[in-house]
Amino acid sequence: MGGGTLLIDPVSSLWRSVAEIKEFKGFMKPVVLIPARMASQRLPGKPLADIAGVPMIVRVWRQAVAAGIGRVVVAAAEREIAATIEAAGGRAVLTNPNLPSGSDRVFAALEMIDPGGEHDVIVNLQGDLPDLDPRYVGRVADMLSDPQVDIATLAAEIDNAADRDNPAVVKAVVAWDGDQGRALYFSRATIPTGAGAHFHHLGIYAFRRAALVRFVALPPSPLETREKLEQLRALEAGMTIQVARVDRVPLSVDTEADLERARAILGKKTAT
Repeated sequence: MGGGTLLIDPVSSLWRSVAEIKEFKGFMKPVVLIPARMASQRLPGKPLADIAGVPMIVRVWRQAVAAGIGRVVVAAAEREIAATIEAAGGRAVLTNPNLPSGSDRVFAALEMIDPGGEHDVIVNLQGDLPDLDPRYVGRVADMLSDPQVDIATLAAEIDNAADRDNPAVVKAVVAWDGDQGRALYFSRATIPTGAGAHFHHLGIYAFRRAALVRFVALPPSPLETREKLEQLRALEAGMTIQVARVDRVPLSVDTEADLERARAILGKKTAT
């Protein structure tokens, strides 16, 4: 890296690497961006869907704020989403409703709120995870303390056959080393074959800023188009995606049935 002297002593190199990681982590300044739009194909208007008296996007925003890793901004495609967040005491910015993906919406919002590049870690949090454990937000950002990682994300072990065989449940194939590992592939198919665990990929990412800039500039890749999974664009471009294992999959609201389930679960929590 650069024109400095190459250290060849393995012990010195190890200690230098540890020091660099600690220094890098000390300078991380994350921002959490939550993309949201009303025009969901399967559940139109879902950001403002009422769940036990609270709009879903407000619930997600509250969980992100509770993580305490940095400022939280909603990247809204429509004014009514922004107004709802502002009424709850949060910040939102309006983005072009015609942007092709959540990552593009996150990047557009980042350019608006931070044109000077103050934030070096960008957490892209889906706006349909109303019972997200706030610790997951910190967990995904923390993996970027390793300067070799471009993007970080999370996965949980699948514990039932229905999810394992469901193409709506995206599977992460990971070269695990303890509770973390490098992503090898993501698919809607039930992979890998043979005996062993399968892992459900969660819709939360942390990008190094330079990685996000590069990612949104890339055209859709062949595997991304085939699987309809934009993270494959990063893998095909040679970017490193690190995955951490978490205990459970948070409730994701994609359909009317999901919404009714969320209302039942979170309504009970609110009542107690």
